[in-house]
Amino acid sequence: MANYTSELPLASAPTLKLDHPTPKEKLEIWRENWKNWGSALSLEDYIERETHLADIPPTRDGGVTHWILIDPTLPPDARPILSCCESLRRRTFVSLPSGEVQEGIVHGIGSVFSSPLYRGRGYAARMLSDLGPILNTWQKEAGKSHFSILYSDIGKKYYTKLGWLPFASSHISLPSAASPATNGGNGDKAEGAKLLYEEDLKELCELDESYLRNEVAKTAKSTHKPAVAIIPDQSTMTWHHLRERFMCSKLFPQKTPPTIHGAISTGAPGSRVRIVFSRVFYGPVANAKSGNTLYILRLVVEDETDTDENAQKLKSVLQVAQAEAKEWEVESVAAWNVSDVVKGLLKRTGLEYNLVDRENDSITSLMWYGDGKGDVDNVEWVGNEKFAWC
Repeated sequence: MANYTSELPLASAPTLKLDHPTPKEKLEIWRENWKNWGSALSLEDYIERETHLADIPPTRDGGVTHWILIDPTLPPDARPILSCCESLRRRTFVSLPSGEVQEGIVHGIGSVFSSPLYRGRGYAARMLSDLGPILNTWQKEAGKSHFSILYSDIGKKYYTKLGWLPFASSHISLPSAASPATNGGNGDKAEGAKLLYEEDLKELCELDESYLRNEVAKTAKSTHKPAVAIIPDQSTMTWHHLRERFMCSKLFPQKTPPTIHGAISTGAPGSRVRIVFSRVFYGPVANAKSGNTLYILRLVVEDETDTDENAQKLKSVLQVAQAEAKEWEVESVAAWNVSDVVKGLLKRTGLEYNLVDRENDSITSLMWYGDGKGDVDNVEWVGNEKFAWC
């Protein structure tokens, strides 16, 4: 990455500006941040992954935007990239207490990075301070943006100072476990739960969208606060699953990439429990220190009542997730910010699990562009689950 450390500008310099990297500069960025986020892959495979993920249906046509902080007096491909990040565009529902549900967009910031050459000088903070207001109107032709989000891996204080306030950041964690009801591979049906494949997700995502719209409206009305939700649509799930497919093709070249993407319990519509999940690899396979995890992207109890029947349905789908985690050599299963009803059901399942309150990593954070203070006491984030991660 080009540098001129002997004459670095101050982070407060009015001449600094945000720009978008050239293809060559993107390659330089990926070479630099591979050590931070790509240790499960070789450098060559990591660059291939990032190139691939920037050109899939969910990210084409402006779905992802790359940002860099630069000195505009220097030419592209020869200018130091003082800091960089990405923003992913997703669809949202927003409801004010006095109004109907509005559809809009949100930009989720990810991959915030500064080269070691330029760290400790405030460049990342300057980049984000400039970017926050820009995202309020960025790509406004696609919809109104009421808020932006990011997920902090450096605790709750840094991004709070920049305007992204922390929201609920807990998860349940279950160990991977073989199940006699499924081989954990790509075919057998688990007793009490139907396996979900790619072709099943479109209908379920559309159903979930309708369900979430109603939840946002009810929440705003009952709390007298703005309620927001990122929509777990098929495009969002596809982004996670194409990322997963790429990783598995590189880490398990002898196996067919996973085709099981979730599970749904028995029962009539309106009475089922369903999950959609994705396998995520942070480091070498079968190394507990890597933190590789099967994440439940979305968990829905269609009839949110604490009954033995629902507990059994929840158990059946979670056992599918545990078996898939075992099959793909990840250590655990995690579901973010489960409801109080789900916590009650978990106690009935007899499954081993832990409830974790995160303080340092994947802190869900939101910058509110509407009236009033956009903190956890004044805005309700409905469906704050792993699918929204970016």
